[in-house]
Amino acid sequence: MKLSDLYLYPIKSCAALALDEARVEARGLAGDRRWMIVDADGRFITGRQFPELTLVHARPVGGGLMLDAPGMASLHVAIPAPSEGTDIVEIWKKPVAATFASAEAGEWLGHYLGTVARLVYMDDTVQRQVDPAFAREGDIVGFADSFPIMLLGRGSLELLNSRLEVPVSMTRFRPNLVIDIDTPHAEDEWTRITIGDVEFDVAKPCTRCNFVNVDPATGRKSHDGQPLKTLTGYRRFDVGVTFGRHLIPRSPGVVRRGDEVRVLAST
Repeated sequence: MKLSDLYLYPIKSCAALALDEARVEARGLAGDRRWMIVDADGRFITGRQFPELTLVHARPVGGGLMLDAPGMASLHVAIPAPSEGTDIVEIWKKPVAATFASAEAGEWLGHYLGTVARLVYMDDTVQRQVDPAFAREGDIVGFADSFPIMLLGRGSLELLNSRLEVPVSMTRFRPNLVIDIDTPHAEDEWTRITIGDVEFDVAKPCTRCNFVNVDPATGRKSHDGQPLKTLTGYRRFDVGVTFGRHLIPRSPGVVRRGDEVRVLAST
């Protein structure tokens, strides 16, 4: 098995950035979901409420991000200095410390979304603990929903697409790592793997919501409830509708497209 694709999401819910290689850190891929958009009350904003966020492209450039979106001029946003102090924002009704980016970034996002919005950044001092029911004390994550990394096998998508009238892309499911394997949902059985020289625990299934119904190529939600409707028909379990697996890094390093994937332990 090989690692066929690598994706980074610099801003939570915004467009994927395809990479050839990435550094793996405790929080996941370096730079992954270290930025997030919040509303006037500091509550996180995602593509569930604003599907058009998937059309916002963010590229790491010059100590910050270059933002692009349809109808908007490009904007460079600098990483806010730690000296600017942290505020408490909310993600999934839980508080987390973050630093607000420039007011200009908030105005840019607010104009694009048609609502009050601010961009926040998580610096290295913030320690957001992964759910201890599935992790060790000290396991941390950025602004991803719950875990540092999400993995999906190519065969799982192929099985889903064989059941859909209109096939969907891998980026619907926002994986960080895509494994080139033909067997559908083989990843369900894995508990520990290595990719290249980097080791990961396979912590739990990734449960799915209606965000997968947003087409990242158009920024629009499907009118027929697909592909979640079809997934629900054959991937519903006690924990919910699952598709892909959450990983926790157990060693730092660099992963590259084409790296060998080895299963160290499985159920």
